[in-house]
Amino acid sequence: MDGHPNTWTPHKALRRIAGHLLDHLLEVEALLAGAAALPDEWHGRRVTLDADWARFSEPDYDEACSRLRRLGRWYVLRYAAAGPAAWDEPRAGAWTLREIAEHVAGVRYYAEQVGTLG
Repeated sequence: MDGHPNTWTPHKALRRIAGHLLDHLLEVEALLAGAAALPDEWHGRRVTLDADWARFSEPDYDEACSRLRRLGRWYVLRYAAAGPAAWDEPRAGAWTLREIAEHVAGVRYYAEQVGTLG
């Protein structure tokens, strides 16, 4: 992304994907509520946590899939509740809901850094 090397493990990629989705989901909720979103204070991709080095097993994969499906479903339900008219509504210098959705659709960058695990 910016030329800095990063160490990628399956756990780190999942941590970053979930964090990214959660950050933007909070942004959506804040925009719809007319409130300020909390600032992003994650350590980000440049930090590899001790937990990122843990063995990645089939149950870890199952847990991650479940967690990510639930986050995805939250987006679907939130956008449905907001209604299509809200997707392109200008948001005072912020991205529209549609722009946020298009942005998070590209979140698989992190998983691609890990490569094929099979």
